Order: sequence, then C-alpha cells, then structure tokens
Amino acid sequence: MTSFTHQKSGLHRQLFLQLLHTYFIMKRGLTLGVRAVVRSEDGKFLLVRHTYTPGWHFPGGGVEKGETAERTLTNELLQETGLRLTTKPTLHGAYHNSGISKRDHVLVYLCEVDGTLPDTPPSMEISEIGYFSFANLPDGVEPGTLRRMKELVEGVAQSGAW
Repeated sequence: MTSFTHQKSGLHRQLFLQLLHTYFIMKRGLTLGVRAVVRSEDGKFLLVRHTYTPGWHFPGGGVEKGETAERTLTNELLQETGLRLTTKPTLHGAYHNSGISKRDHVLVYLCEVDGTLPDTPPSMEISEIGYFSFANLPDGVEPGTLRRMKELVEGVAQSGAW
C-alpha cells in the first residue's frame, strides 16, 4: 500500500524534475542539423546549392522537435535530391557550428543511396545539385563541407568545429 506521504513526495519529485528539465532546455538549448555524405561509385561527392543561402553543401537540414536525426536525414535527402537511403547511415562525426550560433550542432552521416539525380532539383529550396570530384569542386563549397571532405579524402584529423 502506498502512503499519501510517499505519493506526495513522488509528485514533488516529478514536478522538480520537470522544472529542472525546463531550466536545462532554456539554459542549454541547442539546435541540431544533419548532413548526408553521399559518394558516387567513382568517389565523387554529392553537393547541393540552396536558394536561400550561399555555397555548396552536403544535403541535409534541421532536426525538428519530435523527429530523430536519422528520420530527418532520410527525409531531407529524399526532398533535396530524390535519392533514398539503402542502408542505415553511419555517423561520421558531430560538430559545433559556431558560425550559425553558439547553440548549433551538425551530425554528419556517411550514406549509401539508391536512385539517380533528377534533371531538375526536386525541391524549390535547391537551385543546383550534382556529383563533384574532390579535385574539381565547384566554386563556393561551404567551409565545413570542405573540411569533412578533407577528413574523408586526405585523412585530415576530425575537429569538433564545423
């Protein structure tokens, strides 16, 4: 039999934990994004150029409340490129993107995909899409994207910075 005092302390504990959780969200809140590293059979990198921000990037986007990182990755890859994941993606690294904000982090996944790129981008947010060799990248590759390529191609050590 549960005593009233025990129930009351359990309720207080729940309220305290909820308040603590709320405090941590406000104090430690962060934003999280995902990026998909997709390489063609000949080793070229899949890059997209958005309509709303300069530069070439790996496909990806922000993780929404209630959504997992892998679900976001799957959805963003399909929306931006028309390609579908064929296997579970492998986490390459987690990076602090201080260029966006002190709260922003990016998870980078190595991805195997199925499908071919469409003639025109499948999303209005994408202006261009293509596969590029590391030796012949388009102008304006975003610096964090370039650093991830160097980690993969040249074996440059990973840093915690995007």
